Amino acid sequence: MNLVMIGLEIHAQITALKSKLFCSCYGNYRDLRPNTNICEICSGLPGTLPIINKKAIEYATMTSVALGCKVPDKIMFYRKNYFYPDLPKNFQITQYNVYGFSSIGADGLFELDDSKKIRITRVQLEEDPGRIAYSEEGMNVRNSALVDYNRAGAALIEIVTEPDFNDPKEVRVFLNKLSLMLEHIGVCDTLLEGAVRCDVNVSMKGGNKVEIKNINSFKEVEKAINYEVTRQTSMYNRNLKIEYETRHWDDRKKITFKARSKEEEHDYRYFPEPDIPVIVLGNNFVSTLKGYMPELPNERFNRYVSKYKLTEHTSNILINDKKLADFFESCVKIYFSPVEIANVLITDLKSFIDNNSESTDYLSNMKVKPEHIAELVKLIEGNMISRLTAKDFLIKIAESGVSPSEVLNSTNSFKIVDEKTLKEAIDTVFDNEASAVNDARNNPEAINYLLGKVMKFTKGRADPKIAASLINIKLRQSEN
Repeated sequence: MNLVMIGLEIHAQITALKSKLFCSCYGNYRDLRPNTNICEICSGLPGTLPIINKKAIEYATMTSVALGCKVPDKIMFYRKNYFYPDLPKNFQITQYNVYGFSSIGADGLFELDDSKKIRITRVQLEEDPGRIAYSEEGMNVRNSALVDYNRAGAALIEIVTEPDFNDPKEVRVFLNKLSLMLEHIGVCDTLLEGAVRCDVNVSMKGGNKVEIKNINSFKEVEKAINYEVTRQTSMYNRNLKIEYETRHWDDRKKITFKARSKEEEHDYRYFPEPDIPVIVLGNNFVSTLKGYMPELPNERFNRYVSKYKLTEHTSNILINDKKLADFFESCVKIYFSPVEIANVLITDLKSFIDNNSESTDYLSNMKVKPEHIAELVKLIEGNMISRLTAKDFLIKIAESGVSPSEVLNSTNSFKIVDEKTLKEAIDTVFDNEASAVNDARNNPEAINYLLGKVMKFTKGRADPKIAASLINIKLRQSEN
C-alpha cells in the first residue's frame, strides 16, 4: 500500500501573450525596471475596470483540451480575498468551481506512462501576483523584503492534480512532460525565469495535507518532496500529529519550514467578480479552436516516425526540444531530406546548441540558419562533400554565418572521387601502416582503421565508399 500521496498545483504563465490578463501592460515584464510595468488596473486602484484578454481564454482552453479536460460553455471569474504584500488589490481574480459554473477546464486525465494516468482536477485562468525579493539570507530571515509589481496581473494558468503521485520521480516525469506539452502548443516558454512554478501537497495516508511553496525549479521540487516525505514518515512512525499547514522550501538549507497554518477555502471568501460578467464560450468554441491548435508532442512524434521515417530515438530527441523540432521542420521545408537533416542536427549542430542552451533564444541567436543546414545536406547527398567535411563546414558557418557553397569554394573541399588520387593516398597509408595492413588481412574490422587514416590524410575529402573499395582491392592484390 502506498502511504505517500502527492498532488500538484502548477502555475504556468501564458508567455505567448503581449499583454497582461486584464489590462494592456506588457505580458513580458522580465527586462523592465521594477515597478514600471503597472497601471491603474493591475495595481488595483478604485474605480478601474478589468477587461479580459480574449487570447488568454483561447490559450487556457487549448491547455484544458491537451490535458483531456471538459471545457464548459460558460465560465465565471471570482475574487479570492487574502492579504499578501505582492497582491496590490488584496484580492486575486481567479476561477472557482461553484454555483454550477466550472473553471475553464475540469476532470482531465494525463498519461504519465502506459500503466499510470494522473487525474487533473481543474485548469483555471487567473492573474499572477507580483514578486517579492528577499534578502540574501533567505525568506525565513524576515528583516526586509522588496516588492516588484511588474508581474502583477500577468496571465497565469493554474493546473491542479489529484494526489495521484506516490513518488518524487513520478512528479519529475510529469512536470517534464507537462512543460513539453505547454511549449508545443505555444502557451508557455518554460525556459523563461518564473514561467512555470509548482506548489506541492504532500500527505501520508489518512493524515493532514501539507502544502510546500516557494520551489524555484523542477529539480528543487523533487528535493522538497523527498525532504517532506522523510519528515512526515518520521512523524508518522512516532505517532506524532502532522499539522495541516503551509511550509516553504529553503533551497539553500534544503529543508522545509513552517510558514503559516493552511487556509481553508472559506478563509478566502470567494465571491463572483462583479466587474466581469459570465463569459459564454459557445458550442463551437472548442471545436473551432481544435482546428488550428498546434500538434501535441505525441502527435508530432508519430508524424516524424510515419511521414519522415525517423527512428523513435531520433524523433524523441527532436520532440524533447521544441525549438530544435521547429528548426528541423524549417530545414525540411527548404530541402526535403528529413533523415539526413535530422542526422546533421543531432550529431553535429546539437553540440553548438548544448553550449548555448541556457539562453531561451539559443537557436535564433546562432549564425547557423535552416537554409545553411538544407544546403549542407544537399551538398552531402549530391556527393560534393563528405560527412566529415560537412562537420568542419558547420564550424565555419557557426563562426561567420557564410553559406556552405561559399565555404566550399574558398576551401576547395570538394569530395575526392578520382580513383587515381585516392589510390595515391591509400599507397601512402599502406607504406606508413604496415602493421595495420597485416592485421587487416586477417581481421576485416581492421580495415576501418586504414580507412580512417585515409580520411585523415585527405582531410576528410575522400569518398569513404570508393576509398573502402580500393583498400579491399589492394589488400586482395597484396595477398596474391
